[in-house]
Amino acid sequence: MFKKDLQELLHDFRNNEALKDQIVHWHEMDAVEAKIVPFPNELDIRIQQALQRRGVGSLYCHQAEAFQLTRQNQHVVAVTPTASGKTLCYNLPVLQEIVENEESRALYLFPTKALAQDQKSELNEMIEEIGVDVKCFTYDGDTAPNIRQAVRKAGHVVITNPDMLHSAILPHHTKWVAFFENLKYVVIDELHTYRGVFGSHVSNVIRRLKRIAHYYGSNPIFICTSATIANPKELAESLTRCPMRLIDKNGAPRGKKHFLFYNPPVVNQALNIRKSATVEVNNLAKRFLENKIQTIVFARSRVRVEIILSHLQALTKKYIGPDTIRGYRGGYLPKQRREIERGLRKGDIIGVVSTNALELGVDIGQLQVCIMTGYPGSIASAWQQAGRAGRRQNESVIIMVASSTPLDQYVVNHPEYFFDKSPESARINPDNLVILVDHLKCASYELPFKRGDLFDDIEMEEILEFLADEQVLHERGNKWYWMNDAFPAHGISLRSASQENVIIIDQSHVATPTVIGEMDRFSAMTLLHDEAIYLHEGVQFQVEYLDWDEKKAFVREVDVEYFTDANLAIQLKVLEEDAVRVEKDTTVSYGDVMVNAKATIFKKIRLSTFENIGSGPIHLPEEELHTNAMWISFSTTMVEHFGERAFDQALTGLAQLIQQVAPVFVMCDRSDLHVVPQMKAEHSEQPTIFVYDRYPGGIGLAKEVYQKLPTVLQQVNSLLSACTCEKGCPACVGSSDHNSKAIVKRFVRLLTEGEKVMG
Repeated sequence: MFKKDLQELLHDFRNNEALKDQIVHWHEMDAVEAKIVPFPNELDIRIQQALQRRGVGSLYCHQAEAFQLTRQNQHVVAVTPTASGKTLCYNLPVLQEIVENEESRALYLFPTKALAQDQKSELNEMIEEIGVDVKCFTYDGDTAPNIRQAVRKAGHVVITNPDMLHSAILPHHTKWVAFFENLKYVVIDELHTYRGVFGSHVSNVIRRLKRIAHYYGSNPIFICTSATIANPKELAESLTRCPMRLIDKNGAPRGKKHFLFYNPPVVNQALNIRKSATVEVNNLAKRFLENKIQTIVFARSRVRVEIILSHLQALTKKYIGPDTIRGYRGGYLPKQRREIERGLRKGDIIGVVSTNALELGVDIGQLQVCIMTGYPGSIASAWQQAGRAGRRQNESVIIMVASSTPLDQYVVNHPEYFFDKSPESARINPDNLVILVDHLKCASYELPFKRGDLFDDIEMEEILEFLADEQVLHERGNKWYWMNDAFPAHGISLRSASQENVIIIDQSHVATPTVIGEMDRFSAMTLLHDEAIYLHEGVQFQVEYLDWDEKKAFVREVDVEYFTDANLAIQLKVLEEDAVRVEKDTTVSYGDVMVNAKATIFKKIRLSTFENIGSGPIHLPEEELHTNAMWISFSTTMVEHFGERAFDQALTGLAQLIQQVAPVFVMCDRSDLHVVPQMKAEHSEQPTIFVYDRYPGGIGLAKEVYQKLPTVLQQVNSLLSACTCEKGCPACVGSSDHNSKAIVKRFVRLLTEGEKVMG
């Protein structure tokens, strides 16, 4: 078969009649020259020579700025695009410091093990070139016990993740005395991933780290790096509680990029349903792969990765072997992931289908094409994924294939929203009481608190007295001591605010049952109920028995052609109203709520066709969640005006749109915020839409929706206007009955402009 290069394929895309209609926007970004500066004079000559041998004869301006500022003992946050050489922003000052003072130590924090391993390899290659004795180790769950002692005693650079710092390093700081006494730099890479609950936990882990460092007489400098977000300086300062200098002038070169928005053809005009994004992604990827052009395909879920992978392998087996297209996602074993990363760098692997696991900066070489299955949910994420193609100076193509969801349709039909709007802000709330109390327990275990001590910048004597009353701490001589046998970090997951997780036990081999994971209780209700299909490390497990009281799920390996999806029935009670805005026919409030959730029924859905092939009941007790919410209440006269059925459908449609849009504005995962419509809310007996944080105590997401409601509703209105249906469809309000679309538009106008709906 005659192979085409990228230019020829792009020419086909421009002239192919079938494709031309579906490419709704073609955005070209010109190549950019590098902005370079000579090596700083104080940079050790051995480091300069090592860089030159690696083909680096000068620094990009952002790398030089980071070096100068950190040498002046300033905390920095560097924000430049993917593949712009952010690694040297921290490796240069760290290596320079260790070359000058061999006692100096540095701690590198990465959100994933894969990223840590990748950075370790790169740093060790650099150390070898310099020819100095700098010991660089990873310290994670895979580190062998016999190596751990060497890491603690002799490691100049220790590379780890926040979970390991929280549960294995800080609680055992007495074994790390030499390290903490000489800790000069703390590097936090991929800063934008520390948001929501996870970021709130990590901020408290950093508070504990600073407290222990100060105890041993060190005051480390923080170097943070991030993908493009709207508030990098604010996020870095919230996370570290240190004043930051922002470095955001990118000096790296960039090859020409073509960014295409692709909208699948409509297959049902009446319902405005489009052809499956997955099918279109397969067809587009096939064009590049059969011409041996290295391509990455991003999918939103683990299941979707496996489906696209199997289809692509079947479509391209005539032209390239099946081993040249691989999947990559959470759950694959580390050895497999390293093998895939190596194959991509060498060019042996032509295609990879990944979840957002490859969104972060693992070095996978220079791919030419990136195809996204749907809008990833935030502008920051989309640019991260786009950055995986055309690394350095290659010409590259990025194609975003829209699904039928309202947000996808809005983005591809309003390219200015994507290309002109600044990325979203990342939010954390380290002072959430549930999270803060957990970390005060951990900090008390690590070092006793004295009366008058602050936890970084927080007075917490009241909390310490409460913990003493609960007999968790013991007060003696103006000090609070931990008084429990077990140490607290083991029972606290950084990924959830819930203190009680369900342990997952694999009993496929009766003689050797093994713990393979854990999950927070709220998620376990819908993902670990009896007969649920649970995916772990690429393997399907069936839940044989969920022991709710003991918090254990017993699973057995299976191979079935379906997955399960469960329904959660939600009841809400308003406990306290903290803020309120009253209009003639609507009231918008914010405050505390109690959520009662009960898993009721699950469905079995075929993997290949997504058809429903069975269902079953779930027998689990109700769960309670005390959290923050904002809610919109409508007057009962409006129900009378529109009619109960029409109003009910419109209320559900508006809730569906808010669920799509709100997470984008507060930069959280869709599962962090829940939206529930009620025709008769218990507290007011009025139709109400609740938006609540899905974590105990809340982390400030619902509060931000309350503050940004006019902006969120403007976006909802734009989504409605962009949808081509007349009266409503599954791609916007969910139903065309009673002209739901028009009623939702009236609701939005009422909430944003105070328009009277009646009369």
